Amino acid sequence: MTAPPLDTPRAALVDGIDIDAVAAAARGCAWVSALDGGPFGEVTTYLPGRTVPGVAVDDNRVRVQVRAKWGVTVADVAAQLTAALAPLTGGRPVDVAIADVDDPPAGRGTARSATWR
Repeated sequence: MTAPPLDTPRAALVDGIDIDAVAAAARGCAWVSALDGGPFGEVTTYLPGRTVPGVAVDDNRVRVQVRAKWGVTVADVAAQLTAALAPLTGGRPVDVAIADVDDPPAGRGTARSATWR
């Protein structure tokens, strides 16, 4: 029996949670712009040869940290993520952190688009 090649993708399980599936589901949420590991990587899963920023499993919880799209409430983003991740977390609670929010679309009358005299 031979071992699989080193470049063969392997399931990234941490305490029974598929980290790649959680990351993909979070990225797939309509109000999520990107996953965000934080300035010091505090919400990051470290795997052999790679990292998955924005997802961490610890203390019987799953933590996700994201950058949200403009125009939605934090509560809506959190509810969407919690619902999307619940089937993947084995009953563990999901802690959601919003690290940042995208800039508003250009031309929306924001201070950035105003002309100062």
